[in-house]
Amino acid sequence: MIVMKFGGTSVESATAIGRIASIVKARAGQKPVVVVSAMGKTTNKLLAIAAAAIAGKRDDYIPQLHDLRDYHSREARQVVPLANRAELDRTLDDHFQELTELVKGLAVLGELTPRSIDAISSYGERLSSYIVSLAFRHFGMETAHVDSRRVIITDRRHTQAAPLFPETYSRLAKTIPPLAQTHVVVMGGFIGSTEDGVTTTLGRGGSDYTASFVGAGIGAKEIQIWTDVDGMLTADPTILPGGHRVKTISFAEASELAYFGAKVLHPATVVPAIEKNIPVLILNSRRPEVAGTRIVSDTVRCGNAVKSIACKRKITLVNIHSTRMLMAHGFLRRIFEIFDRHETAVDMEATSEVSVSLTIDNTSRLLGICEELRQFSDVGMEEGQAIVCLVGENIRYTPGVAARVFGALNGLNIRMISQGASLLNLSLVVAEADLAKAVGSLHREFFTKLDENVFESASA
Repeated sequence: MIVMKFGGTSVESATAIGRIASIVKARAGQKPVVVVSAMGKTTNKLLAIAAAAIAGKRDDYIPQLHDLRDYHSREARQVVPLANRAELDRTLDDHFQELTELVKGLAVLGELTPRSIDAISSYGERLSSYIVSLAFRHFGMETAHVDSRRVIITDRRHTQAAPLFPETYSRLAKTIPPLAQTHVVVMGGFIGSTEDGVTTTLGRGGSDYTASFVGAGIGAKEIQIWTDVDGMLTADPTILPGGHRVKTISFAEASELAYFGAKVLHPATVVPAIEKNIPVLILNSRRPEVAGTRIVSDTVRCGNAVKSIACKRKITLVNIHSTRMLMAHGFLRRIFEIFDRHETAVDMEATSEVSVSLTIDNTSRLLGICEELRQFSDVGMEEGQAIVCLVGENIRYTPGVAARVFGALNGLNIRMISQGASLLNLSLVVAEADLAKAVGSLHREFFTKLDENVFESASA
């Protein structure tokens, strides 16, 4: 068995669904289990409908509901067999009637809770997985649709639920492999339910994560993440077009890249795969002939010091200074206890005896954090920053990498630099306005010559 995950752009239209149908059919002998995201921007549209409802804007949310139903019906009817059209119409009617009642309830309450957000946003994957399942029949495949809420059991942290792995793996193992022997199994990513059946979601990007732990739960041979890029590249294409494709990369390197902004992969995706030693492939549904990127457990030997450059925008740098803490223990503990109480994660951190600099990307609780920090220190903030992260297992073994970084960035102000405890990354902070220039300079420094066993040149 293999798991094949297709994102929103891969199922956004009848044409796109037809394209992935041919991809899946070509791999029918490998017993594919297909995980899909919501069609196109459906999740964003659902949340916009919910926002209009709690604002009392009935003239906005009712037409938006009709438009969303029309969109799903129009695209589905082009790829669903004629024999299944009546079933399709009934199912769409049932789902949108439920959704309309839910939205009207929100309008009465005037409040959107995390539980309500999960209930509404779940409809995207529930609809897309059902439509894709029917569409595959049109292309000559026997399919079985599985409601992910039956087999993915989570805790009660709505909008950011975590799978309860023992129960989830047990249900997956009992349900999926028997169906996959004779059918292409189709299920929605991103959604699950609590033990008592309340709908939950795994957070944005959670469909990748779903594919990973579904693969782990059924003992898949490999997990394929089909997206709209050719795989992992040596730089973020939105910042530096023309990066080179990374053919093979280690789980450890991929994890670092995902955490530091490589949007091709959800940061948590590789964790279940690592635990079960299942390779993960990043592939392009628009160019299925491209070999993509293969993520494996072993170290990947490479002649280049760096495998890829990842970036995080919209970073805030927090500088904390306290001469009162000179020679006193507990300075760091007090700082990080405050961030812990405010449930705010720290990306990078650098320290001296009396000062700490750190970066965060979630500033929603920063004012409260700073109020507490100012009880024993001076605090300064610098917004509009960006993290540039060079990742590669060779960084730990290659002398002079930091010197090459500073040489490449000559003339740019580096606000902070840190080498991770894993020794796989070297990260620095620059002004977001300097980000494109910084990435371009670093890319020229580290990727002018390529190890052809690991990279495919963009010119190829």
